[in-house]
Amino acid sequence: MRIDSHHHFWRYNADEYGWIAPHMSVLRRDFLPADLHQAMTHEGIEAAVSVQARQSVAETKWLLEMAGASPFIGGVVGWAPLRDDNIESVLAGLMHPKLAGVRHVVQDEPDDRFILDDHFNRGVAAAGRLGLVYDILIFERQLAAAIEFVDRHPTMVFVLDHVAKPRIAKGEREPWQSLITELARRPNVYCKVSGMVTEADWHGWTQEQLHPYWDIALHAFGPQRLMFGSDWPVCLLACSYGRWHDLVRQWTSKLTLTEQRLVLGHTAIEAYKLRERLRGS
Repeated sequence: MRIDSHHHFWRYNADEYGWIAPHMSVLRRDFLPADLHQAMTHEGIEAAVSVQARQSVAETKWLLEMAGASPFIGGVVGWAPLRDDNIESVLAGLMHPKLAGVRHVVQDEPDDRFILDDHFNRGVAAAGRLGLVYDILIFERQLAAAIEFVDRHPTMVFVLDHVAKPRIAKGEREPWQSLITELARRPNVYCKVSGMVTEADWHGWTQEQLHPYWDIALHAFGPQRLMFGSDWPVCLLACSYGRWHDLVRQWTSKLTLTEQRLVLGHTAIEAYKLRERLRGS
């Protein structure tokens, strides 16, 4: 089974999606399950994981409603107020067969060590006790703090989004390479091969420019902990769904058939426990 481990849905509203700037006009419309399903089926992808795009409990509930009505959505990584004193009851109210994990937009926090906040970590631990995965969304500059963060939760499963957003547009690999290699030494951390084209020059990126970052991620995590993600529709800023999928398939073509299956589906199934979630659809 091929899995897209990372996509977003939204009904576009300029007030609620203020991060979609005027030069991102391709994103200024609704993106809903029927749109994604068309792109996925064209590429032979059978299931997907929906990831939050707004920091709102209402959006998490909306994503879960759509997942419940859409058998091809295997799981949801939603948002919850992890610093809330009543986070246990908030999470209890969100529990759903398709809720696979939670995420916070740490990359936008002004404090690069926000992820080490004690209240935040209490909420992350509460999510872990419920069997939820935590998706780590950071920039390269926040990797050092993320390593400390993961070490606070050695029994919890983490998924690093977008290979921690290295400075691909500048062609720089350090300190990203050293730090992501260190993070990957933690066996409870998985990594999504996603979001790379939008860290490059949207209109001028090349396969040759991206390839070294793929090689580094592959060497650090191995195919057993790497998973394909489209980051659709955000990827449309730099390439089509099909072009990104084709590129990842080309990269994995040098691996064994078993390793290809891991990156293109089985790793995501394992990390997010999708087999059980899809069976219940």
